[in-house]
Amino acid sequence: MSLVPIKRREIVSNELAGLNRQVDDLFGNYFRDYDRPSWSTHRWPVLDLVEKDDNFVVMAEVPGVKCEDVDISVTGSIVSISGDKKAPEKPKEKGYVHSERVFGQFRRDINMGVDIDTGKIEAVCENGILTITLPKSPKARPMKIKVKEA
Repeated sequence: MSLVPIKRREIVSNELAGLNRQVDDLFGNYFRDYDRPSWSTHRWPVLDLVEKDDNFVVMAEVPGVKCEDVDISVTGSIVSISGDKKAPEKPKEKGYVHSERVFGQFRRDINMGVDIDTGKIEAVCENGILTITLPKSPKARPMKIKVKEA
């Protein structure tokens, strides 16, 4: 049985990313038989980021990671999600041919662009989804100014 690797294409947002993709394509055929996913080639964990008036909500996929193995830290406007996806014991049974799952340490830094109120951060991990609510600091929240008639 032969498995065919799946290549994911990310939207190229700048020239450096495009060059990186071209180099990967150039050497990809040469090392085709050794191709396997890794933590370093894809941004992991993948996430969604929603901005509201008073806060940000980050929803990160962390399947197979225990809640106690996830660390979240905030420094100014940078939020760091890190942890460890531990590998189970490999089966000793016959027929175990191939594994593409990746295990090990991970880290993802997100620049929110504004300071976060660290005293009010909430994080919940449920069904492989880590949801982090990051309140903006009061000085970073939008303020409405009432205009008076002269």
